[in-house]
Amino acid sequence: MSDTRLALDLALTVRHDGRGGVADDLGTPEGLTAWVRERPGLFGPVPAADSASADFPAVDAWEADEESLAAVRSLRAAVRALFAHAVRPDEPSPADARHLMPVPEALDRLNAAAAAVPTVPRLDWPDEGDPLASHHPTGAARRKDALPAALARAVIGFLAGPDRAALRACHAPRCVRYFIKEHPRQEWCKPSCGNRARVARHHERHRSSHP
Repeated sequence: MSDTRLALDLALTVRHDGRGGVADDLGTPEGLTAWVRERPGLFGPVPAADSASADFPAVDAWEADEESLAAVRSLRAAVRALFAHAVRPDEPSPADARHLMPVPEALDRLNAAAAAVPTVPRLDWPDEGDPLASHHPTGAARRKDALPAALARAVIGFLAGPDRAALRACHAPRCVRYFIKEHPRQEWCKPSCGNRARVARHHERHRSSHP
């Protein structure tokens, strides 16, 4: 999974609930467990059984608890603050625009999460394939830090990469999503949002022309 996709997926766990409010896919440890298990490449390559990082779980065996949930939600708050910073001078997502943390605090939180799991580079070269570079946790890492660190590194890769310039907040009625603008005329995250926005504009023009 790319850094861009993973960073966006984390931010988009805050979404419109279909009833005029905001839903949180990470509201419970069970929600976080399901979210993680839907992303099999999240922790990177599975380490060998005899490696220093063998204590780190495969995604399909990972389970969230209250501590890991709090850590990921804390990181997500930092990520959404940095996304809001990235889309300036446009407006951020309305989901949290009124209570975004300061950018320096968000950066500190992101960098601390990434640094909690030291990694070492590793090169693998299959007999029938190209060499593959990856980073593996060292023996000094703590199991509970693996998820926030993996997410934080993906967010850093995205924000420091070329896709950041295409990040936008969708301002269709009821939408709270961020998205990557894929073509010059794209204004909304999904066609359904574009349809809602056009309908809203039509009603607004009709009201203004019929006082």
